Amino acid sequence: MQVSFSTNFNKKIKKMSAKVVDKFFERLELLKRDKSNPILNNHKLHGEYEGCRSINVTGNFRAVFEYFDEDKIVFSDIGTHPELYG
Repeated sequence: MQVSFSTNFNKKIKKMSAKVVDKFFERLELLKRDKSNPILNNHKLHGEYEGCRSINVTGNFRAVFEYFDEDKIVFSDIGTHPELYG
């Protein structure tokens, strides 16, 4: 699976704690192996993020991405649930 990151995503993740960043990359590896794993809570989004999906990074942090085909995804946003959806 080819993974890339938007400029917005890169700016936000650079400001996050090492713990959250490490957890994101753990979840990314899990997504690559098993996109249906219940730990990820991989689900479709609506509203502002219509056409995108979200995975759980930690209890409160989410990462937003979009599939461009079966083997290519682009992460566009990351943040707490209230930051992204509030």
